[in-house]
Amino acid sequence: MKKINLAVTGCLGRMGQQIIKSAKNEKNFKLVAVTENKIINKKISGLKPQLNSVYAFKNANMIIDFTIPKCTLEILKIASKLKKRVVIGTTGFSKKEENQIKKYSRKIPILKAGNMSLGINLLMYLTEIASKSLGNNFFSKIFEVHHRHKKDHPSGTALMLGKGIAIGKNKEFYKLLGKKYLNKKTFPYSKKINFNSIRKGQIVGNHKVLFSSGKETIILDHEAFDRSLYSEGALTAAKWLMSKKPGLYSMRNVLNFK
Repeated sequence: MKKINLAVTGCLGRMGQQIIKSAKNEKNFKLVAVTENKIINKKISGLKPQLNSVYAFKNANMIIDFTIPKCTLEILKIASKLKKRVVIGTTGFSKKEENQIKKYSRKIPILKAGNMSLGINLLMYLTEIASKSLGNNFFSKIFEVHHRHKKDHPSGTALMLGKGIAIGKNKEFYKLLGKKYLNKKTFPYSKKINFNSIRKGQIVGNHKVLFSSGKETIILDHEAFDRSLYSEGALTAAKWLMSKKPGLYSMRNVLNFK
């Protein structure tokens, strides 16, 4: 396989640093550009960080982006001009921003996932099956825990799992979106999907999808111990995306789940 010229955005962020580290250990990738939203006077893996621009991305054929929604949309605008492929791990997009991403995917191949791990994407698949099988006799809610530095809540993964519940019920997710709690010891089930987010310590990530009929409870649980599973998943997604036509893809496509 020919080496993939890789650009990593948000190079000072936790995931940006982790992707750079993982890419250095991957023979299929050559790091050609790293970017940030400000000028930095130090090199990252031998490269001087640049602002997101046509010049920064011109030698790349793949961009991996873990930043913030506003930054991601700026990157997609540049990438669509240059016909570059993009893997998006950024979370927290509004419905309007999601629609903008879909528009860009008509021009370039984009893979977007709220979580790049194999286990989480399997959990999403199982959530859909459970939601469909249990039907309306069960209420559901989602619990998640992350490190204290994580700003968004619920996490992108939690929202992704909420969409899995909605898909299982064949309903619009935003119509099922319930209350969003932060750092609560307990939180209720309801006809909608409620979320509780805990932010503490250095926890990489823990997600639980809970279904209850009042007579029994079913819990689907995933815990991450090493951040590298996300960066390795992103690199796997990048390799897969290299052969694809314009379109919007997910880790589900990469893993070939039905």
